[in-house]
Order: sequence, then structure tokens, then C-alpha cells
Amino acid sequence: MLRLNTQDSQEFRFWLTRRMAQRFLPILTQSAERLEAAQPGVAATDPVSRQILSDLRREDFLKKADFATPFENSATHLPLGPHPMLVTDAHLDFQVQGGLDLTLEDKTDPQHPQACLMHLQVSLVHGLVHLMAQAAEKAQWGLGAGPEPAPDNPTATNAAPTRYAH
Repeated sequence: MLRLNTQDSQEFRFWLTRRMAQRFLPILTQSAERLEAAQPGVAATDPVSRQILSDLRREDFLKKADFATPFENSATHLPLGPHPMLVTDAHLDFQVQGGLDLTLEDKTDPQHPQACLMHLQVSLVHGLVHLMAQAAEKAQWGLGAGPEPAPDNPTATNAAPTRYAH
């Protein structure tokens, strides 16, 4: 279960299956690389340079991040309801001004689909990748040999959002 708190005391809860995590985690990692390469003044155009840059920035972020403070159960509002939303689809849309729009959907009930849109800066993408990888390792999901992400086109800024289904 992925639980996210906002600064205005809202909590979003999501169920991620092993299969969804296996498909989604490499794409989030690749998204962080792409976001880092798109930062002003960065000249990392080839995949190897982008990965090295992203790894360095991720390490810097992780040094500063606070993973020691326990998750707070102080949310006063659950916008998606009391039960976690099962993530069956995920859409990624890179923003021209930087950042990533991440839409998580539950389409298990066609009569009542649910969706949640989050606007993430690159530091939050790094944090999400880190926490998901830690949780997958702790659950012994063995995600290291997951499918390779589809190649992206770093020059396409108005391309259709990337979509991954469960």
C-alpha cells in the first residue's frame, strides 16, 4: 500500500500489485532521468549521461531526505475514500515547465472508475522511486529483472502521455 500525505492534511491511499510495480518502477526511474536532463543548464543528451546525472542527483536528494521520521497518521481528509484505490492504470505526462503529471486510475469497476492526478517535481519522483524500491525489496518481490521501459523521445515535448496498464 502506498500512502501519501499532503501539506493540507489529506491522505491518498493506493494498492500497487507486484505486476504494476514491476512495470511502473522502471518507468518512474526513467522519468526522473528525463526530468533531471531537462533542467536548465544541463547538457546530458545521451542515455548514459542522463542516467549518471540522475544517479548523482538522486544520491544528493537521498542524503538530504528525512526517511527516519515515521509516517504520520494525522490526515483529516481521505479524498479517495477510506479504502485504498487499486491502481490498474498509470499515465505519465511530462510538463514543458518541468515536473511530471502522474495519474493513477482504478478501472476495476467500469461504472465507477477512480483517478487521482498528482503533480510531481523531480525530487518527489526520486523519493517515490526510492520508497517503492525499498518496499518491493522488503516484500521480496524480486523486481530487479523487470521488463525494460519503452524508449522515450527526449525531444518530444507535446507527445501523448505515456500509459501503463495493469
